[in-house]
Amino acid sequence: MATEERSSPREVRLPLRYLAGLAAIAGLLASGSGLSGAGATTGTAVGAQAATLAGQLLVAKPELQDPRFSRTVVYMLHHDAGGAMGLIVNRPIGEAPLSELLERFGLESKGVNREIRVHFGGPVEPARGFVLHTADYETRSTQVVRNGIAVTARPEILHAIGTGTGPRKSLFAMGYAGWASSQLEAEIKAGAWEIVQADQALVFDENYEKKWERAMARRTIRL
Repeated sequence: MATEERSSPREVRLPLRYLAGLAAIAGLLASGSGLSGAGATTGTAVGAQAATLAGQLLVAKPELQDPRFSRTVVYMLHHDAGGAMGLIVNRPIGEAPLSELLERFGLESKGVNREIRVHFGGPVEPARGFVLHTADYETRSTQVVRNGIAVTARPEILHAIGTGTGPRKSLFAMGYAGWASSQLEAEIKAGAWEIVQADQALVFDENYEKKWERAMARRTIRL
């Protein structure tokens, strides 16, 4: 697994001082660099291509004991001969005031009173943020992956979410899971992962305790 540090996240109420860490993603998000270069070692953009796992789910088999990935469900954003990238979608780690986060991005926070749930997207670049969401929201920086699911890496989407003009469903993740060329294929062959069909109902399901079991029940696809 192409990872950078160990982590065993659990959901907590994030204190305001945690926003200093969240603010580390501001430079990336404000740059509008999107996902270019984010996929393992490649530098290609997200796209669903022939023989790709992009838009599908990787589900950790019970034999996968690494605490960073045990019982995880990973939505695949990118996969080709150069490498792969995905976001863990069943590891919420806490909540933070969205207004404070917007202020740190230099965005208007008036009228935004809600909190946003923060997810552990994976151990690679843990200060890098992504919003996985339904494709009813789309800007020039949005990249649609497959079947009405997209990803955006600009802070304006957080403002849209806070003001009720954002996507119908969304998931804010920090960090991602990445694999170098042929690494993911080797892990699948070794029996670490199941490949299952993804849909909005499962990806954005807020019953995180049951998401892994639901995903495992879909085991029908083989690489």
